[in-house]
Amino acid sequence: MKALKLYGRQDIRFEETAPPAIQQENDVIIKVKAVGICGSDISRYNKLGPYVPGMVFGHEFSGEVVAVGESVTQIQVGDRVAGCPALYCGHCKSCQKAEYSRCENLTVIGSKKPGAYAEYTKLPAENIIKLPDAIDYDSGAMIEPSAVVLHGLYKTNIQPGADVAIVGCGSIGLLAIQWAKIFGAKTIYAIDVDEEKLELAKTLGADILINASQETAYQKLRDWTDGVDLAIEAAGSPATSAEIFALCRKGGQVLYLGIPYSDVNIERFYFEKVVRNELKVIGSWNGLSAPFPGKEWHTTLHYLNNGQLNILPIISDRLALKQGPELFKQISDKTYTYSKVIFYPELDAGSQMINPYQHFQQLI
Repeated sequence: MKALKLYGRQDIRFEETAPPAIQQENDVIIKVKAVGICGSDISRYNKLGPYVPGMVFGHEFSGEVVAVGESVTQIQVGDRVAGCPALYCGHCKSCQKAEYSRCENLTVIGSKKPGAYAEYTKLPAENIIKLPDAIDYDSGAMIEPSAVVLHGLYKTNIQPGADVAIVGCGSIGLLAIQWAKIFGAKTIYAIDVDEEKLELAKTLGADILINASQETAYQKLRDWTDGVDLAIEAAGSPATSAEIFALCRKGGQVLYLGIPYSDVNIERFYFEKVVRNELKVIGSWNGLSAPFPGKEWHTTLHYLNNGQLNILPIISDRLALKQGPELFKQISDKTYTYSKVIFYPELDAGSQMINPYQHFQQLI
């Protein structure tokens, strides 16, 4: 089969590799229909987090089941599915308490085991989520990042009527806007430095748009309110990771979803907000709970199915898997602007981009 494989720093190749095979009785092999680029993929491509040289990359995907192990009964060949890419050890203290996102040995496919930037991938049966007929493959590939956002919101005490600020309007921030609305937020402040991203945030439920390119988010937010109940950091920027503390009113909460890949230096002005305003600071990692893979996955399915969660506008680019190496290079060089990229392993690659709002079935 064809796949994108990571060999080293900024060395990703589109090439032939052996397809997965049934080895364990609970194995499920999926023909990949849609697979997205995660921000962690970009980081690993640039800085090499945990990986095995030459490993098939990627982990956010959906597809069709083509083979199952002998003990698999709940999943059938032909099922349309999404895959939870997380693999937990089952032995550490966190796993014994069913706190799977805190597993000491947690990994995802695409790092130490073959991933989903490929025509086929493999996971244990418990990692497989069936897709209702109304949920297309594009949306199915986005269930994993949605579950990550929802996992974080479940850690907060957000209540109907809350004021929420979301810093960063990439795919995670845009999902957070929609989830905040579903949770009953009264006013959602979307903060970014990109006007196009802010306009998309507005279409997905943001009430007030704040462009922080000229002034800090704190300065701009004061034009509207003395602070919010919940501030969500979804940009992964060292600067916003510090400035986020100034957005909350007294007794507010700060939720970190973004990952800054360099040191965060916090000025005294911002750090004092944590103490003087008695803020609650929450870190959130992955999107898992018990029973595995967790309520985050099934809740996402519910709101996708009833239309309250709208994934498709977040997808900016739909491309053939073959275009991966050049695209990763352009993203790394910051010569390519995107929100969410979806690859189609079945798509015959030209150099043409696909209309970002076409339905998956019209593409292949």
